[in-house]
Amino acid sequence: MTDKVPTVAETIARALQRHGIAHIFGQSLPSAVILAAEAIGIRQIAYRQENMGGAMADGSARVSGQVAIVTAQNGPAAALLVAPLAEALKASIPVIALVQEVERHQVDKNAFQELDHVALFSSCSKWTRRIITADRADEYVDAAFVAATSGRPGPAVLLLPADLLREEAVAPSHARADNLSAWPLDKTRPSDARIAEAAALIAAARFPVVMAGGGALSSGAPATIARLQDVASLPVFTTNMGKGAVDEFHPLSCGVLGALVGPTALGRFTKDILGDADLILQIGTRNNQNGTDSWRLIRPGTRIVQIDLDPQEIGRNYEALRLVGDAGETVAALTAALETCDLTARRAARAGLERRIADAWSSFEEVRAPLLSQTQGPIRPERVMAELQTLLTPDTIVTADASYSSMWIVGQLRALKPGMRFLTPRGLAGLGWGLPLAMGAKVARPSSPVIALVGDGGFAHSWAELETMIRLQIPVVVIVLNNGILGFQKDAETVKFSAYTTACHFAPVDHAAIARACGCDGVQISDPSELRSALSAAITANRPTLIEVVTDPGAHPPISLFAGTLDR
Repeated sequence: MTDKVPTVAETIARALQRHGIAHIFGQSLPSAVILAAEAIGIRQIAYRQENMGGAMADGSARVSGQVAIVTAQNGPAAALLVAPLAEALKASIPVIALVQEVERHQVDKNAFQELDHVALFSSCSKWTRRIITADRADEYVDAAFVAATSGRPGPAVLLLPADLLREEAVAPSHARADNLSAWPLDKTRPSDARIAEAAALIAAARFPVVMAGGGALSSGAPATIARLQDVASLPVFTTNMGKGAVDEFHPLSCGVLGALVGPTALGRFTKDILGDADLILQIGTRNNQNGTDSWRLIRPGTRIVQIDLDPQEIGRNYEALRLVGDAGETVAALTAALETCDLTARRAARAGLERRIADAWSSFEEVRAPLLSQTQGPIRPERVMAELQTLLTPDTIVTADASYSSMWIVGQLRALKPGMRFLTPRGLAGLGWGLPLAMGAKVARPSSPVIALVGDGGFAHSWAELETMIRLQIPVVVIVLNNGILGFQKDAETVKFSAYTTACHFAPVDHAAIARACGCDGVQISDPSELRSALSAAITANRPTLIEVVTDPGAHPPISLFAGTLDR
């Protein structure tokens, strides 16, 4: 009697297990793959909608340092993966989408929900392929992992014809045993000569600073950046996506800058520190619009040394000394090279620089203090963040929706250690992803408290996943800032057009009641004195909880767009 020959679907499931995959974000399809995966202990996290499932996979990959898997059926379900995969592409997050296709003999016959998936995913993935024969399943699964994790990480799509999945697999001539899930896959670094050149430039600079982006949170990078910060006495700024790359209570940490430079922002007091720099060491940042305040923060003539895995990102917006490589490996090598340089001037300047940075933080606390002490009227989001800060631990994960929610957490909270995670959908900044990012993060790291901050506008995109949280027991704390409006839309239209459209105001919604209807704990807070106890109770309860905070519709983050108009 011989062993049963596995099907292609079973071969795919075993390949996923070989790569360390413990859970799949799916909704039963492709059924053959999901059944095979569940049979060998891979858990299905059954989302309610594919857009949210893609964001869950994104959150899982960011926190775990491993590839995450999302699945979908052909046609409309596949189309709903486009937005989250596009976010993953722009944010360099390795997600693999396994997408069912119509049976091979039905192709080009207008079969039910047939769609050209290669064309569909061509703009939002690094790699899209279709398995067409039963002998190549292992080969194509491995190729998808390599595509997602090598070079600049990003999404890959593997298309699976439904009939092929039921066929018996053909054993390959060469067995495969590698686990290719960790990212970045190939931890390369520049040559010793190029590292030495960069170290000499930094050591000789009058006033060098560091600007760390999302790539600074890749595996091993935060620890190496922390050591660089101390060895070379370098002040460190982060972009929105780089939030958490360094301990923001370190005396040389300048917090997030970007567009947060308004009257009550930390950036109002730190932007001149960046402006005074004659050299900026950039680590894993794309120099995008939000990270540079529309390319205004870096003064002409400033020398740039840029570390990035993607060679095409280096020098895209500013000419730079090119250090192509993994952030952790490259920064470690650069730090070792700097230790052989004369850093006397850097050390001599350190005390004065620390005082300047401390004064900036102190000024920030002073200007926002009145916003934290208000007791009348709707609650200010700054007060919510201040109360939350007291309950954070170094292992807490905070996620946010796009728009104002992201700005509140990157501009008002402080990281407690290098590598503390603040997840924001800043690749494309789509609404609705704060909750699913949190759910994916909690699945990946169940021992960490996970808190999602969302606005009422963005949260409307993801209400249904409250049921998923209960059904699968994913204990996330959701804070809904309910101001009854689309805040950024209303404010931006007011600034640009002195008017705003009718879409900006919502009918009243009881979000806490929605949560309770799904089985979650749900409370509404309108008195700021109740915030801390409610947050503390929710975090310690370790069950799905929603806290709806009635917030001031006139509150907005202090971004440069509003300077001189809404902020005077």
